[in-house]
Amino acid sequence: MRTRPGFTLWTRLALAVVCALASRGVAFAQAPEVDYNRDIRPILSNHCYTCHGPDAGQRKAGLRLDQKETAFKAIESGSVAIVPGNLAKSELIARVTATDAETKMPPPEGKALSAQQIALLKTWVEQGAPWKPHWSLVPAERPPLPAIAEQSKTWPRNPIDHFILAKLESQKLRPTREADKATLIRRLTLDLTGLPPTPAEVDAFLADQSRDAYAKLVERLLSSPRYGEPMAVDWLDASRYADTHGYHIDSHRDMWHWRDWVIDSFNRNLSFDKFTTWQLGGDLLPNATQEQKLATGFNRNHMINFEGGAIPEEYQVAYIVDRINTTSTVWLGMTMGCAQCHDHKYDPISQKEFYQFFALFHNLPEKGLDGQKGNAEPLLRLASAEQQAQLDKMAVDIKGAEARIVAPWAEVDAAQPEWEKEVLAGKKPEWTVLDPVAFQSKENVPLTRQADKSLLAGGENPVRDIYTIALLADSSQIAGKEITGIRLEALPDPSLPAQGPGR
Repeated sequence: MRTRPGFTLWTRLALAVVCALASRGVAFAQAPEVDYNRDIRPILSNHCYTCHGPDAGQRKAGLRLDQKETAFKAIESGSVAIVPGNLAKSELIARVTATDAETKMPPPEGKALSAQQIALLKTWVEQGAPWKPHWSLVPAERPPLPAIAEQSKTWPRNPIDHFILAKLESQKLRPTREADKATLIRRLTLDLTGLPPTPAEVDAFLADQSRDAYAKLVERLLSSPRYGEPMAVDWLDASRYADTHGYHIDSHRDMWHWRDWVIDSFNRNLSFDKFTTWQLGGDLLPNATQEQKLATGFNRNHMINFEGGAIPEEYQVAYIVDRINTTSTVWLGMTMGCAQCHDHKYDPISQKEFYQFFALFHNLPEKGLDGQKGNAEPLLRLASAEQQAQLDKMAVDIKGAEARIVAPWAEVDAAQPEWEKEVLAGKKPEWTVLDPVAFQSKENVPLTRQADKSLLAGGENPVRDIYTIALLADSSQIAGKEITGIRLEALPDPSLPAQGPGR
């Protein structure tokens, strides 16, 4: 072996040891795998997206680092930001490691990268720059069962046990022994109903020595009306359920009917598609039932204000934004709030799509300040079972009464001819023209008394007018006579348009 100056015996011995280790197949520690979502995306988002992100108005050099298809393509200068496996050709690495202030990225006015962050970027590129979509958009896959060293007749019993046992073995631990029956019923009852078992339930389970005692316990608890209550808790929290308005003095409102519907949905195992459709738009279904309308209370759980001096339009917008954020979080598993001001950094949601969602929820006939009277409009009036039975009976009674009103009256039809004969046989009515003692037009139209005691209206004809005419009921014309009717006659006159009667 040739040596250069300074190549000492100790160096040769060390080299020999290294070679010997390599020949025996000993592997040296490699850089841990860099995860794009965990390690790289936050760096790019916090330090690079301002100039190279989703905002086209702020984007520099035509480089966009938030999308894979653009991050790996040549930019305006012809260089490529990221070349998988090649640090020398990756302009991103050249810029973040540059010492020249005019070349280095981020620029001096930006947020500088730490040495550790630069090392992560370099390692990521060296490892091939593997790109991953945001974790929330990656389809869930069932992982393979991990290898375990020991198995017994009682452990593992199901696939989940494999993961537990593998972790225990990695920590040099062993599973604890199975809990006794009293502990099992306590754990299971608390998990499925949120309440501890009663002493009688514990005694019954301990006395049951059958092979399926535990399975029967599970079925009993799943069939309990208490089961839906703890199951609904997380859903109610995510749906921001409350029986008060939240703002100002936190006044009362009634949303518990919707809460009970959610609990009942879990208890009767309502299918998830109905659970979803009814809550988002049950009232829009053809011939929507009361239950489907009630389910849409999900969209009305937001806070409602009525504070004096507040601006109604401002709070109406706040309600709609709340619906957008809650719906996207609960049903889409992602946050749309960022897109209220700009295209989303991580999730594939544009600002335009946010306001398309906004338009969808901006269709309620509500007021921005409507919390003072309790349940704000629009609201659904619900009756108890007893009240509903009374309402149904009233509806039947009303329908019957209406049918009787429009139906022929046989007794009246039979009496009609006899009544007409009796009237016609009697004295015919005597009509007397009365002499008006005072008359006035509200629109000041001139009224003139004629020789035949009639009144003639002159001048322009207003769109609407009111005539007030005073007559003496005890005048000599009708003295001693019974007044049985008053008749108003509209007469023609040559002075009126088309000779009238025009008023």
